[in-house]
Amino acid sequence: MIIEIGIATFISGGFIRHSLGDFLAVILLYCLIMSFFKIKPIIVAWIVLIIATFIEVGQFFKVLEVLELQDNRLLNIVFGNTFSYGDLIAYLLGIMTVIIVEFKYRSRL
Repeated sequence: MIIEIGIATFISGGFIRHSLGDFLAVILLYCLIMSFFKIKPIIVAWIVLIIATFIEVGQFFKVLEVLELQDNRLLNIVFGNTFSYGDLIAYLLGIMTVIIVEFKYRSRL
């Protein structure tokens, strides 16, 4: 979480901000959900990937503008405002990392 906040606060662009931040975001969301609910890791991994993809597709269709919420700072932080195929790849790689770690070190899938 501290790394994610640091990236958001101190880095304005480039690979670290755009790709590494998205990679870590899905891992963080996965850990958050797993800390509150007793659900099979593979199911949570799918849920997180679907949520991240849904948000990215929302950026493609400019959902915040359609709903006239583009000036809401919190929603802009959560939803972002620029669609990128690279973000989808970062989300997928993050979830794949989670699945590999769960399978290799916890054997709970």
